[in-house]
Amino acid sequence: MDFDWLCQLSQRYKVTHAPALIQVEDSRTLQLDNYVGVIETPTGQVIEILPKTASEGAPPEHGRELIRRMLERALDLPPRETAEASLERFDMPLNEWVIARFLAELDQLVKRGVRSDYQRLEATEPFLRGQLDVARQMRPPPGRGHHFALRYDLFLPDRAENRLLKRALETVANATQHPDNWRLAQELRHLLADVPASRDVEGDFRLWRHDRLMAHYQGVRPWCELILYRAMPSALNGEWRGISLLFPMEKLFERYVESCLREQLLPDANLKAQVASQYLCTQQGRQMFRLQPDLLLQHGNKRWVMDVKWKRLDSSDRDGKYGISQGDLYQLFAYGHKYLTEQDYGHLVLIYPSWSQLKVPLEPFCYDARLTLWVLPFDLAASSSHRLILPCQPRADSACELRLPLRPTEPA
Repeated sequence: MDFDWLCQLSQRYKVTHAPALIQVEDSRTLQLDNYVGVIETPTGQVIEILPKTASEGAPPEHGRELIRRMLERALDLPPRETAEASLERFDMPLNEWVIARFLAELDQLVKRGVRSDYQRLEATEPFLRGQLDVARQMRPPPGRGHHFALRYDLFLPDRAENRLLKRALETVANATQHPDNWRLAQELRHLLADVPASRDVEGDFRLWRHDRLMAHYQGVRPWCELILYRAMPSALNGEWRGISLLFPMEKLFERYVESCLREQLLPDANLKAQVASQYLCTQQGRQMFRLQPDLLLQHGNKRWVMDVKWKRLDSSDRDGKYGISQGDLYQLFAYGHKYLTEQDYGHLVLIYPSWSQLKVPLEPFCYDARLTLWVLPFDLAASSSHRLILPCQPRADSACELRLPLRPTEPA
């Protein structure tokens, strides 16, 4: 039953998602594509999908910790100054960790105070309050002539932000299997009992305010978005199905690399993501086939084009071209000829995750006398302060050296 359900889920994903979620090898075998996260099947079976880490046979905690670091970067979340011990443990699945983070942020918000707003109400009361609705008072229903038709304002927590949080809270309270999460969720449900759950998620998100009085709500919003099926920032999409949460690893890695590189940039350097200012060709004066590299690094009048790939390369497999896709090299060649035309020497960079078979940069690939392609590993170790591993050996021709505008890093 679970096998058939996964096959059906894969077919639904093929319609609107790329890459596909699952490849069906045969009647007994499924191969997962580049998604990470958690899937819960209708029978209650939980399948956790973790990324391949640097070492084979590494415990699942390593993969969970990596996803969480990437997810926090992708959501642009500030690091918690005093994180709770339960949130630093990596023995719970990813979905329970997301629930724990949401509940912790919501708990902090409730302690600081839930914002209320004035709501205009219309009612019929046996006493006078607020404003008398003369038009309604002149047409009382039978037997209610002694009541007053009133309009008045009440200061209530029924506002868009709180309705969304209540709906997300109801979702996780019914989904969590972790006792600590369940206990905190029930406490918060009691504290927010007067808040109705949102019936229009997208409409309420449009009404979410960002003024100074709502500043303490900003920490919980990304987690609320995750739980309520919303798209994550910067085109990174997470999908919640029951208590399932899936992310395209390619996008997570791309955002993670971008965020880490920004921390290493020299003050006057500029890093742009998903630039799309050039086209491959024109036809009758019309530009066609947009070229969109992952990253464009600029420092003064120099540029570097970068593409990020979530794939394991093998530096010893020269006959197999190290595992590099020929299509990627064609793509970088086009980027170089369109984005680096004003430079005497152009440098292109492909960034791959570092692992046991790719610890140092490969020797550069020369397209021609002007364009050079570099393949650099990116260290995913949590303790690494310099994640992009650069070539450290000086070259005879200084023009062929890769000199990125990054703060000095430790030699590879």
